[in-house]
Amino acid sequence: MSLAGPEATVAELRKSRGAFFTPPELCNYIVEWAIRDASDDVFEPSCGEAAFLLSAAARLHRLRAATGHGSGTLHGVELHEESAKSALALMRSQGYDAEVEVGDFFRVDPAPRYDAVVGNPPYVRYQDFAGEARARSRAAALRAGVPLTGLASSWAAFTVHAALFLKPEGRMGLVLPAELLTVNYAAEVRRYLMQRFARVRLVLFTERVFPGVLEEVVLLLADGVGPTDHCELYQVRKLSDLGSSGAAPRHWRPEHPKGKWTPILLPPVALEVYAEMVAHDSFTTLEAWGDTTLGMVTGNNRYFALSPARAKELGLRASEVIALSPPGSHHLRSLMLSKLAWKEMGQADRATLLFRPPAAPSSAAAAYIDAGEAVNVHTAYKCRVRTPWWRVPLVEPANMLLTYMNTDTPRLCANKARVHHLNSVHGLYLKPGMVRTGMDLLPIAALNSMTLLGAETVGRAYGGGMLKLEPKEADELPVPTRTVLEDAQDAISALRPEMAQALRNGRLLEAVRLVDDVLLVGQLGLSRAKVKALREAHAELSTRRTARGASPRGAG
Repeated sequence: MSLAGPEATVAELRKSRGAFFTPPELCNYIVEWAIRDASDDVFEPSCGEAAFLLSAAARLHRLRAATGHGSGTLHGVELHEESAKSALALMRSQGYDAEVEVGDFFRVDPAPRYDAVVGNPPYVRYQDFAGEARARSRAAALRAGVPLTGLASSWAAFTVHAALFLKPEGRMGLVLPAELLTVNYAAEVRRYLMQRFARVRLVLFTERVFPGVLEEVVLLLADGVGPTDHCELYQVRKLSDLGSSGAAPRHWRPEHPKGKWTPILLPPVALEVYAEMVAHDSFTTLEAWGDTTLGMVTGNNRYFALSPARAKELGLRASEVIALSPPGSHHLRSLMLSKLAWKEMGQADRATLLFRPPAAPSSAAAAYIDAGEAVNVHTAYKCRVRTPWWRVPLVEPANMLLTYMNTDTPRLCANKARVHHLNSVHGLYLKPGMVRTGMDLLPIAALNSMTLLGAETVGRAYGGGMLKLEPKEADELPVPTRTVLEDAQDAISALRPEMAQALRNGRLLEAVRLVDDVLLVGQLGLSRAKVKALREAHAELSTRRTARGASPRGAG
């Protein structure tokens, strides 16, 4: 939406650099926690229009009035000169004094002189955070021993650099995107926080803090000299609930310091059950079953993926095409892809063949190659970097196909048709000795509430509320062990007809309940109350993801 007038122009400029107005309730909550003495020196990096400096000044004033003494100072850094001037003018209009330096925060040498660092870091995605600015930010983070990838958004380096300005026992309170908990590029930031601080407290919101903004936020309150092995968790519904709950924090210990902290989002009971099941020998990870890999990359699926009718029309020989799972994954929402199902898709004009002629193409294949060059298919990156451009590198047929872009949950589908697959799905290559059990039982058994909840914690929310699962994330998916499935083989196999019917009719949750009753309750002895906790937690995270995807885009 375009904005008009000078005020709108300022708003657009602020948004372009990832700066957003921070509600006073948020500022007050953080500074009340961070500033504990009238003599505290306080620093707000990227201070913008002094939202935190104003709150901090009021806090210091109250502490001085209560104790009769105190010499705490206020400092800020702001990249944009006009914003810095506005910040100082606003402070002085309220009778407060502060020092605001105009410049790039990442150019400021970090001296550990502050008792409190507070603020709302600018949030600029990696696509817009490039060039010299990105290089400076990564160098600043590396100074603290934190290597960041090229995918990191601006807040990640900002958080690490800000911590370097603290005295050893100092306190840092920041408003961060909830990406801190979930994204791969924040792994080193998570590790650093737990290594640097003795206490890492997180405040989560069930409602959006910044209306109309896509990203959710989390409050990071960290202090003391680390390391620590756990996080303290508070969850509130909305801003006005901050500070009103006298409940003790929950403690959560990540399995790996760099691992995703997504389980933090689970309700307390569900988190306890989930942790219990992850640690139990009845569950393992998908990696224990086999190797999950990317599919084939053609460079142009519309050209290379053909229906049988189209291949016949082109006059291609049988040796010039190979059997293919059609692009996309809609047809893999069942328990298996059979030879009959694959054949029927071809008869329905689906692209079940991959154009891949041998080194000496027939005249018909040569004509199709010429036709491709006429419309520049060969100039696509993946085509032009291989020789010849029309020979797609083969990936062997996988035992199972795994959907990785999902509106509901990832599905494992047994590849009984033994067809090749494109990179619209992943392939799971089962370990020797696990093929039969895996292909027959795992597609059914993986549709349980524990695995569905696990998918929400190890995967990532993508555009439109989709759940994306990359191979490394799929490796961490919690699934039942081979022993459990073999022990429950008859009961699981008996579910197949009813499961298949439910899935054909789009009744995923009905299918999940069937598996829960047989596997979690019947075989593993989990109480129905615990299963319900897992099921409700999955529903909560799934709803949270899809609701987030339906919101307007923005930055938090």
